Amino acid sequence: MLKSIFFLFCLCFSFQMWSQPVTQEQLEDRKAKIQSEIKEKEQLLKSVKSKEKTVVTQLQLQKEKIGLKEKLIKTTEKQATILDNDIYSNQKKINLLKRQLKQLKLDYASMILKSYKNASVQSRAMFLLSSDNFLQAYKRLQYMKQYSSYRKMQGREISDKTKQLVGNTKKIVVKKSEKEILIQENEKEKKALVMEKQEQEKIAAQLQKEKGKIVADIKKKQQETKKIDAQIQKLIKEAIAAANKKTAAEKAKANPKTTTAESTKALETATKIVLTSEGQLVANNFKANKGKLPWPVEKGVISLPYGDQPHPTFKSLVVHNSGIEITTDSGSSARSVFGGEVTKVIKLSPLNIAVFIQHGDYFTVYQNLSSVSVSVGDKVAIKQILGKIRTNGDTGKTILKFLILQNTNYNNPATWLFR
Repeated sequence: MLKSIFFLFCLCFSFQMWSQPVTQEQLEDRKAKIQSEIKEKEQLLKSVKSKEKTVVTQLQLQKEKIGLKEKLIKTTEKQATILDNDIYSNQKKINLLKRQLKQLKLDYASMILKSYKNASVQSRAMFLLSSDNFLQAYKRLQYMKQYSSYRKMQGREISDKTKQLVGNTKKIVVKKSEKEILIQENEKEKKALVMEKQEQEKIAAQLQKEKGKIVADIKKKQQETKKIDAQIQKLIKEAIAAANKKTAAEKAKANPKTTTAESTKALETATKIVLTSEGQLVANNFKANKGKLPWPVEKGVISLPYGDQPHPTFKSLVVHNSGIEITTDSGSSARSVFGGEVTKVIKLSPLNIAVFIQHGDYFTVYQNLSSVSVSVGDKVAIKQILGKIRTNGDTGKTILKFLILQNTNYNNPATWLFR
């Protein structure tokens, strides 16, 4: 019963959140952000074209730019719809004001006519003097005062309604002008979108011509990735062996009489880390935080998920990823997702420095760094900066490759990070 009530509360709360109307200011902010992103894509496209780099990158950037243009057009259309609603609302107010003003003027004219017919001082005096008694005369005098006040009030109301009518009419003129500007903007963006799509078709045609070379490049990169993965596995095994050797030495020192050469060798050659009580505690803490770990960058998006997936351009090609790739801002730093010890700082390739951190029998690996600020043996804290992430000169993108392993077994890092 309590679960049902909680579910209904969440459903109602979600509905209230989604049902809140979007304002012109919010749409204007959204539009500004989209326009900024479009400019960034244009700069990247110019950079790529000037360097005559791979057309795959050009096509991807062109697709992203077209997507942003389409978002911009939709945002502008929403703004135009809001203006339409404002114009309709103001027109309704104007129509109501016109009807009210017309009726007020008719009533006022009728009242003025009656006043004119009974306007003489003599007739008003006779109206009072013809009273049957003093009380009636007093009531007639009060009536005449109220009648005069009512005339003044109607006059003021006519004046106020006229001002409101003028104000709403001006608002409609402004809103219609704003709508006209938005329509012109949208037409301009739609024409630009047509040209962008034509450019995309040219790039796609060029891509088709160079497909053989590009597919070969992709396969080559995949081979390089496999080599790096094999290198990481080797390094992790070395770290496991070093950790177990250290544990064996500590056990032998603590219990020299009960430790044999065979038990020491078995410990040193184990394929998994034999955890000490302290190491087990660290591993348990790390595991307990699955789904709660901070991101290895301050801000970013997963641009290539974990596992096997089709290549974004050539769907027949399967791309394997042993971790996740996170695209972030240029100049960003990698940071530790949990407290631990740095076991390796190594160049996996001329442009790819990696940092390995041990957390019990778990390892986190941070690849594609251009420089590092930690050394082997350092104890690092959660969110501690490890180094700068490299920005690719070909694509202009800044991407961190992030891995999580338990001993030599890869895990999907996305399931460990806080969402």
